[in-house]
Amino acid sequence: MRSCKSLLQHTLVAGLLAAGIGAAQAAIPIEHWTQPSGARVYLVRSPTIPMLDVQIDFDGGSRREPARQAGLASATAGLLSGGVAAQGGQPALDENALSEAWVDLGAQFGASAGSDRFSLQLRTLTQPDLLERAVALAARQMAAPAWPQAVWQRDRERLLAALKQAETRPGTLAARTFAQSVFGDHPYGQQPTADSYRAIGTDDMRGFYRRHAAACRAQVTMVGAIDRAQAERIAQRLMAAIEPNGCQPLPAVPEVAPLQTGVERWLPFAGAAQAQVLIGQPGIARNDPDFFPLFVGNYILGGGGFVSRLTTEVREKRGLSYSVYSYFSPGRHAGPFQIGLTTRPDQARQAVQVARDVVQRFVQDGPTDAELQGAKDFLINGFGLRIDSNRKLLDNVANIAWSGLPLDYLDTWTEQIRRVSRADIQRAFARVVQPERMATVVVGVPAESPQASAR
Repeated sequence: MRSCKSLLQHTLVAGLLAAGIGAAQAAIPIEHWTQPSGARVYLVRSPTIPMLDVQIDFDGGSRREPARQAGLASATAGLLSGGVAAQGGQPALDENALSEAWVDLGAQFGASAGSDRFSLQLRTLTQPDLLERAVALAARQMAAPAWPQAVWQRDRERLLAALKQAETRPGTLAARTFAQSVFGDHPYGQQPTADSYRAIGTDDMRGFYRRHAAACRAQVTMVGAIDRAQAERIAQRLMAAIEPNGCQPLPAVPEVAPLQTGVERWLPFAGAAQAQVLIGQPGIARNDPDFFPLFVGNYILGGGGFVSRLTTEVREKRGLSYSVYSYFSPGRHAGPFQIGLTTRPDQARQAVQVARDVVQRFVQDGPTDAELQGAKDFLINGFGLRIDSNRKLLDNVANIAWSGLPLDYLDTWTEQIRRVSRADIQRAFARVVQPERMATVVVGVPAESPQASAR
């Protein structure tokens, strides 16, 4: 007899392509309502595959951590799978028993934390008995995490070992230095350290979870083969599990301050065969009105791989790097605009200058007509690949809800791309990107090099 897990995998493979094609060719209606608890629910019915994906987002990402406990949000998310305490006549489950319970259902449940969001994810088949049991187990796990000290001690040792290993790579030093240079004291610039992990205890996780996993601020996104009545019952069941956490008000998080001047850090790194180069500045928040001009423009500048200007100038014409990229990473606040490449240490100065020159010219002149048309054709023709699975569709709908975008955002996405003009891109880049006020971090130059500075 086929296991529930095998059935879930077989069902996904069988229906994925058909569902993706259908979603790409038709409007994607998003149903939305607010529960009495304050939770906002978003539903996309996807009847092709008998499965359900649920994502619950809270304002509880790393921007909510105390600076001395950087890593608390991710640690809290990780320990949610450590076990369930006894509650309501049901026995406690340790991490092994909890894992086995999910395997028996052929379902998946987990938590994660980013810079802005603390998220819970549930995936299950929609057969009535399996769906009911999966929702019930998810509610138990949300209501009564065990926060086992022994599991955290083990996980913390793993995190410390991984951190120690990461610190042997120049890319880690480059990323940390870049974040500090761009964001300063803003929470977006905080990075976990050995000291911050050691400052985290299970009581801190319990308090962080109760403070941020609040039904009154929850965003529940569902994509799957259910109707609105089923979605409402599921949302009620899951929110009831955390309503005892209350609804503590959260303090405002400051906005990211723009850089007032250019910053350069040239750092040696023993044994580095390549220099790691990061250049950038604070970019935009996700609700910026120029999101589409910047998105399309960045594809032309450095987001389009081998057809981007940075690749043409840095790699193809001069052979300074195998790969070079740029991107905007918008969040609730201004996330980074970042350019990255690796190069030979003796070519680092030239590579940095070429990349800066490319950005400067792009900000001044914008794209050509041919570049713009090529970017539009690629992005519009590839739109279906952005929503060709339940998981991708869930991610998109959750982002729409989190960022307060119009519910018809996916239906109008290609038209928004089509409307972008050269003038729009030039205006948006001139407003947002300041080439003379960027942070430049280069890690891996020889210690005796004139540009090398102390760590």
